[in-house]
Amino acid sequence: TAPRGSPASQAAGAAAAEAAVANSSMASLAGLRSDYTIGPNDLIDVEVYGVPDLKRSVRVNAMGLVSLPLVGAVELGGLTAQQAEKKLAATYGEKYLQNPQISIFIREFTTQRVIVEGAVGRPGIYPFTGKLTLLRIMAMVGGGASMAELEQIMVYRNSPDGKLVTLTFDLNKVRDGEVPDPPIVTEDVIVVKRNAVRAGIRDSLFRDIIDTINPLNYIRP
Repeated sequence: TAPRGSPASQAAGAAAAEAAVANSSMASLAGLRSDYTIGPNDLIDVEVYGVPDLKRSVRVNAMGLVSLPLVGAVELGGLTAQQAEKKLAATYGEKYLQNPQISIFIREFTTQRVIVEGAVGRPGIYPFTGKLTLLRIMAMVGGGASMAELEQIMVYRNSPDGKLVTLTFDLNKVRDGEVPDPPIVTEDVIVVKRNAVRAGIRDSLFRDIIDTINPLNYIRP
């Protein structure tokens, strides 16, 4: 066994550390589903078969864009790896290459998350991978709580130009198949309000019941 602190010992320690990092990376990537969509801060490897000069490791910016040789900025955010490969093949093939074969490998990925608050069973921050819809996230949070106004679920979303967009959905119509199940994207904030009228009626009835059963109300001054 090499003495502690010797070059051989240090080399063995470095090798063990590299192996641990590799195993950790492989373990995290093993949990990556095929429907995972590329998001901000993801690090991806882009390779064009037969053209090694175009190989790049690029990080996705906050707008979902990557910068690549020849074609410049390309929006890949929100796409799966397979969809991104098809898009880049079409982009390169339009002007520069004939029938290009593109390979994309997601080297580092960030956990996507959505925030749900208001009248739901379990409000909080929910991480997810892959695609998410309104019905799925409502199932994850335990559905609407008492007096939830499911006809007007608010979704606050940052648009690519940095502006805050407010979307409104009727969950009952989604459940009945009258309208499509809307997609939910990372960093969406979903707010489920309580129905003010029904909540007011309930509170009023509750107070009436308390007043009726409260014996102090029958004591004359």
